[in-house]
Amino acid sequence: MYEMTPQMREAAVERRQDRRLARRFSPFRHLGPEPVDGADEEAEILREAIGRTEGLQPWRRATHMASGVGIAAAVHLGDPDSAVPVVGLACAAAMAVALDVMRLRSAALNTVFYRWFRTLASPREARRPVSSTWYLIGALATVTIAPPSWSVPAILVLAVADPVASVVGRLWGRRSLGKGTWEGSVAFYAVSVAVLTPFFGVPVALAAGMFAAAAEVAPTGIDDNLTVPLATLLALWVVGAPV
Repeated sequence: MYEMTPQMREAAVERRQDRRLARRFSPFRHLGPEPVDGADEEAEILREAIGRTEGLQPWRRATHMASGVGIAAAVHLGDPDSAVPVVGLACAAAMAVALDVMRLRSAALNTVFYRWFRTLASPREARRPVSSTWYLIGALATVTIAPPSWSVPAILVLAVADPVASVVGRLWGRRSLGKGTWEGSVAFYAVSVAVLTPFFGVPVALAAGMFAAAAEVAPTGIDDNLTVPLATLLALWVVGAPV
């Protein structure tokens, strides 16, 4: 007798759930009975989808880094007087906010999001905007208020230091500090200094890296994808970094 493997059974369950969710959002759903058996089943499907996003999530870290490096490169290589980076980031941020609003108003849409982006989504984003939304808003604010000579390194600090600190904290973090760990914060600071030194020299990098590391670990309730680049800009202004 043919017997399904655990992987095949899981795939079959996912296909059935996808069909129910697809029918739920079909324009012809009013012609037949509601395919989802109430809010309890819908919530359970969402919980299962969220549970599959836990762990180290290397693709999330890699995407975080690549996105920031790409934004910084576009700003650095583009015309300093061009509004293209600001307009592009504004449009992307507006779209991200709109998608978050729709997703957070519907458990079914939230489930689709977690199923499609299981390698990128985080469990903590089930009830709040995704980090990439804050990432775009932070990058937009940075390139809007600062010249490329400051905004590019500030975005690179976020792009490189943040995922490194996250990995170090998850794998080797033992002592808590704010919303992270001492080990993760030390890694963040070291990478920040390494990123900023080619732009401003060691003394400025040491001071600005401290500001950025403090913003990353501070339990303010504000996403660090917004606070880190802005804290870096503030530090560059305080220490009088060259423009």
